[in-house]
Amino acid sequence: QVQLVESGGGLAQTGGSLRLSCVASRSINSLMGWFRQAPGKQRELVATQTSAGYTNYADGVKGRFTISRDNAKNSVSLQMNSLKPDDTAVYYCYARVITISTSDIVDSKDYWGQGTQVTVSS
Repeated sequence: QVQLVESGGGLAQTGGSLRLSCVASRSINSLMGWFRQAPGKQRELVATQTSAGYTNYADGVKGRFTISRDNAKNSVSLQMNSLKPDDTAVYYCYARVITISTSDIVDSKDYWGQGTQVTVSS
């Protein structure tokens, strides 16, 4: 139902910056954000933002990363500053869409992008 396309991943040095972007194929009426997964580790939340602008950050990135949404463009971005080698992971764009049927049945669906690699060298 929703396609999420990420861009902006790549290589960076410790202390450098990268900006990730994600564009959804339709309007997202609930959460958008970013998760990441390093090899052999669990996928973890990085940052999310509601359609109204409320943000949530993982403790390890707060103060270094900034999430922002542009609802008009159905997009979300993640500005990553002061990068560390521990930030190396595949970063996945995430979206949650809430739907209400004509029978007043509320449902939520989660969507994931294909992932973009972020590598931070020491």
